[in-house]
Amino acid sequence: MKNRVRQLRTDQGLSQASLGAALSVSRQTINSIEQGRYTPSLPLAMRLARYFDQRVEEVFEDDE
Repeated sequence: MKNRVRQLRTDQGLSQASLGAALSVSRQTINSIEQGRYTPSLPLAMRLARYFDQRVEEVFEDDE
């Protein structure tokens, strides 16, 4: 699954650690999401989208 998490995070000048802290997940989780190694649960995907004031569909895109 493709995502725009890294772009959104860097556009706001956030580190992986600070974004993780804001969402109550580890820096490693944010890194894995950005690298496409981990697909977040729906609740986490929704928290990410809300944090960046985006719709889930604007942050995450299916590879197909």
